[in-house]
Amino acid sequence: QVQLVESGGGLVQAGGSLRLSCTASRSSFSINIMGWYRQIQGNERDMVALLRHDNEVNYADSMEGRFTISGDTTKNTVYLQIENLKPEDTAVYYCYCNAAGPLTGWTSRDYWGQGTQVTVSS
Repeated sequence: QVQLVESGGGLVQAGGSLRLSCTASRSSFSINIMGWYRQIQGNERDMVALLRHDNEVNYADSMEGRFTISGDTTKNTVYLQIENLKPEDTAVYYCYCNAAGPLTGWTSRDYWGQGTQVTVSS
């Protein structure tokens, strides 16, 4: 299985910035997509940004501008830079990965990190 380990969350004042990091633990898997979702309390988990193996990047319409995804799927890492944080960005941010490997018979599966809390104070 693929384990995703996130870091970089925390408490920040409005207007500040954060960089979230995620590393996938198992190198024998072939990663198709890595990215970030977030879940605001009481809401569903929403996509923030995705990085595909061909370096194509996709952002949710509401996330473009202040959110920047980067990384290297061949090195099992993805980052999310968030600028000009707002209180409404307060959420648990989850690292996401779609990957295939020998343990899954090379069938692609989705994997999730445990989540990292981002809290923005006004």
